[in-house]
Amino acid sequence: MNTDILIEFAINVLSMGSLYALIAMGLCFVFGICRLINFAHGEFITVSAYTLYYLGTFTNIPWPFVFLLVVIVGLVVGYLSELIAYRPFRGRSLDALLVTSFAISIILQRLFQLGISPRSRAVPVPAYFNMNVTLFGVITPLRNLLLVGTTVILLVVVMLIMKYTPLGIAMRGASEDFVTARLMGVPANLVISVAFIISGLLAGVVAVFWSARTGSVEPLMGATPLLIGFISIVIGGMHSLPGSVVGGYVYALIANLLSLTLPSTLLSFRDAIMFVIVISFLILKPEGLLRGSYQEERVG
Repeated sequence: MNTDILIEFAINVLSMGSLYALIAMGLCFVFGICRLINFAHGEFITVSAYTLYYLGTFTNIPWPFVFLLVVIVGLVVGYLSELIAYRPFRGRSLDALLVTSFAISIILQRLFQLGISPRSRAVPVPAYFNMNVTLFGVITPLRNLLLVGTTVILLVVVMLIMKYTPLGIAMRGASEDFVTARLMGVPANLVISVAFIISGLLAGVVAVFWSARTGSVEPLMGATPLLIGFISIVIGGMHSLPGSVVGGYVYALIANLLSLTLPSTLLSFRDAIMFVIVISFLILKPEGLLRGSYQEERVG
């Protein structure tokens, strides 16, 4: 394997891994606090992607402001979903919250299909997103470098918030032991709302780069990133925020390795092979690559 192929492989892994890490982080923030897999997270991404479509197609707003508005919409959707849909059921069983997340997902999908269109729509992105640049002798779209840079900035900001701010420390405490954190005065509603807000913000960022990659938006587009995010946190560790990031990059590494090494006749089985790997992780290392606050429980 020559140097150019290795560099191209590394760029693909870093760019895909950055996107997958952002998706996984969005899921992990909510799971870490509420112990809930938010199945509506994919629809947070879809709402933001449709916002990108409408603002980019029907307005003349400068693109930096379009991206900012898309992220704000994701943030608002995350907060409103927690306030309107999840908070009334929070005192009930986890099953009620899971059913609620499914209900939100299905309702939003049907609203997209009936209120907008069941067909995909082309999403306009600025020309520089698709502009090719040369890096270490390899040609790659500029959006890949923008994605990696954006992810690094967001990871640093999130790390600083979680480590040095009172709210971040409260969220870390709540993720370790929510009941004890509440007894020590941590405001439950604030912590949970912030978790959903951060999750929605990350969904908005993902929507921009996911739409730039696919070039379109359609009502059911959220299913794929949701599945990718879930697999990533299973690999990295559902109880660890750094683990979710690592899981995103590991997922991208494995997917690219399979694409590079599998014979053409087996490429259609790549996703099936990925599921076999995930099942193996669940059996052999259920806590993921980074353990976090994982505690194993035996049944029976």
